[in-house]
Amino acid sequence: MSSAAEQGSGEPRGDDLERARELLLGGGRTLAAVCGDQSLMSGARGVRPLLSLIGEGKDLEGFSVADKVVGKAPALLYATLRPKAVYAPVMSKDGARVLRAHGIQASCGELVPRILNRGRDGQCPMDASVNDVEDPQSALEAIWACARRMAVANAARDSAVRR
Repeated sequence: MSSAAEQGSGEPRGDDLERARELLLGGGRTLAAVCGDQSLMSGARGVRPLLSLIGEGKDLEGFSVADKVVGKAPALLYATLRPKAVYAPVMSKDGARVLRAHGIQASCGELVPRILNRGRDGQCPMDASVNDVEDPQSALEAIWACARRMAVANAARDSAVRR
């Protein structure tokens, strides 16, 4: 995750959530987090940026976040990261519910019943991995397990394509 503060983005301007939203919608980013003059941004897909932050022992306390898509899985990860607010152009009802249950302000462009997978023919696999989970720590374990399964499946698929 790159830090705009380290890249000299400088002065805070306006509301943190609005700034994060502008950074996200400005293109090329999947996540933007702002706290005063600090900005964190990522172009990585899915929950990767959130898992990276958690893996590095970081949190987002005090930050306002704009994330491309928020379903239940990322919402449970945000419960661990503790930002003050999360905006997403697309957010699931369960995602919004989980955020609010953990004291995180939730807002979105479109509230949907569920997040679809990339093929748009079923539920997002990360969200499916936490369908019956409400505890953020248990969710983290389920999401890591799902990520490992998906990495193995993708590696096998890529290997078969190269043959």
